[in-house]
Amino acid sequence: MISLNGLKEIIKDNKHCYTIHAQEQMALRYIRNSEVIEAVTSKTAEIIEKYSDDKYSPSCLTYGVTAEGRILHVLSNCQGVIITVYEPNLTKWCEDMKTRRL
Repeated sequence: MISLNGLKEIIKDNKHCYTIHAQEQMALRYIRNSEVIEAVTSKTAEIIEKYSDDKYSPSCLTYGVTAEGRILHVLSNCQGVIITVYEPNLTKWCEDMKTRRL
């Protein structure tokens, strides 16, 4: 399973890539690559969920905040493939945007 520091290094070294799904979702949600990098490498970044049995490879959901204050969730695998990116909302997440609603 990937660590937060490992993921940050992959992102900082520009060794990450995006699935087509992630690219489509980012375009629909007006999320820029620079915002993903900011969110994942920020001091606020933390892994909030781990999926060791994910479909293709272990993955994790990272919470982070951009320099402009935009909260993003970034789903990526151990190799730095970003699967999807979105802004969490209160229908699925508690106010901290890190805890799923039951």
